[in-house]
Amino acid sequence: MGAVFEFATATRIVFGAGKAALVPALVKECGASKVLIVTGKRTERAQPLALALAGLGVEHAVFPIDGEPTVDHVRRGVLVGRGCDAVVGWGGGSALDGGKAIAALLGNGGDPLDYLEVVGRGQTLSRPSLPFVAVPTTAGTGSEVTRNAVLGVPQSQVKASLRSPFMLPSVAVVDPDLLIGLPTEVLRSSALDALAQNIEPFLSSAANPLTDALCQQGIERSARSVRRAVLDGPDGAARDDLALASLYGGLALANAGLGAVHGFAAPLGGMFNAPHGAVCAALLAATLDVNHRALQSRAPTHAALPRFEKLGLWLAGAPDAGAAVAWVISLCRDLGVPGLATYGVRPADVPQVVAKAKSASSMKKNPLVLTDEELTEILTRSL
Repeated sequence: MGAVFEFATATRIVFGAGKAALVPALVKECGASKVLIVTGKRTERAQPLALALAGLGVEHAVFPIDGEPTVDHVRRGVLVGRGCDAVVGWGGGSALDGGKAIAALLGNGGDPLDYLEVVGRGQTLSRPSLPFVAVPTTAGTGSEVTRNAVLGVPQSQVKASLRSPFMLPSVAVVDPDLLIGLPTEVLRSSALDALAQNIEPFLSSAANPLTDALCQQGIERSARSVRRAVLDGPDGAARDDLALASLYGGLALANAGLGAVHGFAAPLGGMFNAPHGAVCAALLAATLDVNHRALQSRAPTHAALPRFEKLGLWLAGAPDAGAAVAWVISLCRDLGVPGLATYGVRPADVPQVVAKAKSASSMKKNPLVLTDEELTEILTRSL
């Protein structure tokens, strides 16, 4: 049987250095008269946008999200956004995910838990979100082209997605120059998240020819630029590579899913105060190794097995799964990526994290279902 797949993304993608200057006009094109600007904790980064909107006669309100977004952030953002007819997310993944969720609820009403997966009621959105313009200022989540928003649910100690085709951004503006001046730890965390989000869709049970092409580009660009960008600061070429890798990862994960790395990241992010990208980096090498061995022993004819050789070639120049694992370990060591224990994860926490990870939506697209013992090994090795 030939390839059969669907592909969905933002209505329009604008990429290039300096393209952030187009955002006010793009917002105006959406027909907006009042805009909610959702930012990270540093609202001053979006001040030029606010001034430019005012110059075009567009009113605005600003809502900052300090830390990773939660259902409470979204509830408060909806209150601030009453009367707005468009939303701009200007910031990292927190601002983009929070902005997407706020735009969805402003268009549909209700509470985040009405629509949230896993721990919510899982209802579907019945109406489009407000027009949403996504402007990433980090290069990691790819949230500017995905149809979901990952939200923390503190009372359940987990992160889960609010997901709908209605949540795809109206416009994604990806300007690599917005990475200039990014703190090293944020650059590292986001770049490694992007790498994981290219590797996992490539190994996913839902991989397809279009996402494969994106993943290869994203992995190769990450491999040649992440180390020097983090250690020496990103020059123009590296900024382009990181921004494209993040964009490609977002396009790929939105259409092919993820895997065990992000399956673990959901409960770990809800239970511990750990940066998402750093969690993914800490898990990636062990997850690759355990997945490869599980396929060899339990599914030796699985289509994902030859893909590990391609990973080795793209990352390390050697068509071997062990080379891919060794390359990730070396990268994390060189960049000073800490293990999960740094964030308070203890051996005693492993059974609870494993139990929660098994029900995470990302785990469903892992190339095969991992046993409790295999999941325990991944988590234990990542401490």
